[in-house]
Amino acid sequence: MVEPLMPGLRADREVAADDLRSHYDFIVCGGGTAGCVVARRLAERENATVLLIEAGGSDRVPSVVDSTLWMSNIGSERDWGYKAQPCATVNGRTPLLPMGKVLGGGSSINGSIWARGHKHDFDNWAEAAGDDGWNYESVLGIYRRIEDWQGTPDETRRGKGGLLNILQPEDPIPLVSGLIEGAEDIGIPFADDINGATMEGDGGCGLPNVLVQDGNQRVSMAATYIHPFMGRPNLDILLCAEIVKLNLEGTRVTGVTFVRRGRTYTIGAVKEVILSLGAINTPKLLMLSGIGGEAELRRHGIDVVNKLPGVGKNFQDHILLAGCLWEYVTPEKPRNNAAEFVIYAKSDPALKTPDLMPVLEETPFASEVTATQYEMPVGAASAWTLAPGLARPDSRGQVLLASADPFHAPLIEANFLSAETDVRALARCIEMLREIGNSRFCAPYRKREVMPGNLKGKDLTNFIRDASGTYFHQSCSCKMGRDEMAVVDARLRVYGMQNLRIADASIMPEITTGNTMAPTVIIGERAAQLIMADCGLG
Repeated sequence: MVEPLMPGLRADREVAADDLRSHYDFIVCGGGTAGCVVARRLAERENATVLLIEAGGSDRVPSVVDSTLWMSNIGSERDWGYKAQPCATVNGRTPLLPMGKVLGGGSSINGSIWARGHKHDFDNWAEAAGDDGWNYESVLGIYRRIEDWQGTPDETRRGKGGLLNILQPEDPIPLVSGLIEGAEDIGIPFADDINGATMEGDGGCGLPNVLVQDGNQRVSMAATYIHPFMGRPNLDILLCAEIVKLNLEGTRVTGVTFVRRGRTYTIGAVKEVILSLGAINTPKLLMLSGIGGEAELRRHGIDVVNKLPGVGKNFQDHILLAGCLWEYVTPEKPRNNAAEFVIYAKSDPALKTPDLMPVLEETPFASEVTATQYEMPVGAASAWTLAPGLARPDSRGQVLLASADPFHAPLIEANFLSAETDVRALARCIEMLREIGNSRFCAPYRKREVMPGNLKGKDLTNFIRDASGTYFHQSCSCKMGRDEMAVVDARLRVYGMQNLRIADASIMPEITTGNTMAPTVIIGERAAQLIMADCGLG
């Protein structure tokens, strides 16, 4: 069932497929977080024509506009519905891998958390790329330009007057104050701004930064970057159109082929095609077009255009464990984005960067297995969960083709917990969160601990494998770098191809410390800068 548009909101001013031009200067494939940024920035140049193609539909529906309803989008028509292949390291389970299929992509269906990433993340990117344009100082300049930070002023790290309205949750649930005191009691300091100096040091706890306004209205990248530009003569937006192939002349990309409502169309690109399809669909489209590992392409009878063994490899995702759960004494309805408390901490003090990123879920949160193993409270307001999160996983996966049919879902071997170091880090995280949740500071909000209880050894490891899944942060499958497994260079150009760039979370050499929306916006902003410079747009 298709969700109706919000009352008072007009349908998106998209172009009809039959009214498209035969060629555009730029075709942006994917209207997700980075795609919206790239399309807007290119369309700001009036002498450039831009086509933005999105497989999903309008974002102007209640479950997108209301930030508290974000979980209802999972499994809906706004989700690609992907899941991981069965894996022994999660006890044979097939964890869901939700991914936005709607204008705005993940920024339209996620928890609205703006986590900028740690200093070391970007310095590591710069080292991998061989380009200081990706280092922390450079990225910080972009953040300052695009943010309109509503919290405590910090001229060094935070921006004011930019496009993105960023604030902290207003009037959080009372439990949050207890969690802060409990975290401080075990040595995790409270940070007035979790995205400020904390993202340069050893970690801390506090309220997340969120992209909301007027109480609970989502500030997505579609709403911010694209809606104000709808109707511009040099920007066409096409929804419900799935790209099935890159059109090539040798190794030069000349355009794309897409299918919309049963009809196939071909559109040309004069200057560049930019892939912003995400860490699952970007490598899928590359492989369908003959760009990828030779053995994988030949296995499906696809002609090899460009041997790039790194396509689909190095897949990474933060691991979220569901979870450490307590029943309320008195039920409390979730507020704001329903996730008003976060921690960044180290599982081992010797680590250079925090590797743990647990988050408060203001509802009962369990996996399909653990929900049957424990006596679960009933109702969305009946319990609260401290969900252990792994910020710097050592586990690596890959994206493979299921067939040469573009409408077949790819095979995603997420390989969660394939590295024992990840299991040990999550065990430490559970220990930490149980200490906070069972502290005297949280007693007024705690009727009973539902799970996991005081598990040890194999029992704890088994719980971790039964409860682990995605943090919704798929990334790194077409990494930027200089080694043989790199897919794009420092300017995001696909190696061995002409007129083809990638701008999405797939280019991350390694996943960032924190939710990936903000760094993906940075990728979009940086991509637009590079494209305009290389194409002489100023």
